[in-house]
Amino acid sequence: MNSDQLSGLMALKAVAEKKSFSLGADVLGISPSAISQAIRQLEKRLGVTLLSRTTRSTSLTEAGERFLKDAGPAIDQILQSMNNIGSFAEKPSGVLRLNLPRVVYPNVLEPMIAGFTKKYPEVTVELFFEDELSDIVAGGFDAGIRLTELTAKDMVALKIFGPIRHVVVGTPKYFNKHGRPKNPKELLNHNCITFRFGRASIYDRWEFEHRGKESQVQVKGSIITNDTFMMLNACLNDLGLVYFIEEMIADKIKSKKLEVVLDQYACKGDGFYLYYPKRSQVLPKLRAFIDHIHNEREDMNIK
Repeated sequence: MNSDQLSGLMALKAVAEKKSFSLGADVLGISPSAISQAIRQLEKRLGVTLLSRTTRSTSLTEAGERFLKDAGPAIDQILQSMNNIGSFAEKPSGVLRLNLPRVVYPNVLEPMIAGFTKKYPEVTVELFFEDELSDIVAGGFDAGIRLTELTAKDMVALKIFGPIRHVVVGTPKYFNKHGRPKNPKELLNHNCITFRFGRASIYDRWEFEHRGKESQVQVKGSIITNDTFMMLNACLNDLGLVYFIEEMIADKIKSKKLEVVLDQYACKGDGFYLYYPKRSQVLPKLRAFIDHIHNEREDMNIK
């Protein structure tokens, strides 16, 4: 169905209900001549007369009545759908789909989401946890959350949390048994729990900084996992060392469940960003979430 056919169907229904071309035109916000032209073109395509016109009245022909009886409910559905979709451009509503890594949710995003859903009850937030970087457009997501260096170049990015530090941690029991590494190269003598991004790459080249110089150490160990919480849980069970974002495990460090080693070699990062496609128009649900993040960052004193 092309736009002319749809216009003709809507024109016929409006004129039939109002029994007047001028009143039907008012309903659709077009001129009487335009609505008359649309109906004539529809009649021409169908090969039948749908309206009986006189100087005093307008009514459906038998064919017109039969046609609207069959097509009327579908036309109503189309009009209702058009009206419903219009609400998406007026106020925050619908489903806001976010793609994000697991690690950022408990300590950073959870309080932000809680406040957002209370403020905008007509928006449902869908959280899709995925540690690897994915195409949020192809996946049908409104936005994603990643470390700044992982975001796509053709995206708009808004900082949520940062700066951050990447540190090596282990349990007191592990260190008591295996000792503490004094420099990054000594990690080669330790069991290091590593992380897999998706099906392809394993993050086993841990990065370090010291006195302005950057370095990497390719570690190895007995466990590789694609789940950050599984990785952290293995560390907490004294199975090895992990390379983790310090701010995400601050509570475990404070409670001494985990201890930081090689602190002077910790690598710094800019932090986590919300990113979304560069579009001419951002839907109200996403715009509201962006504004909410701005406000929450100020209230929570997030740098």
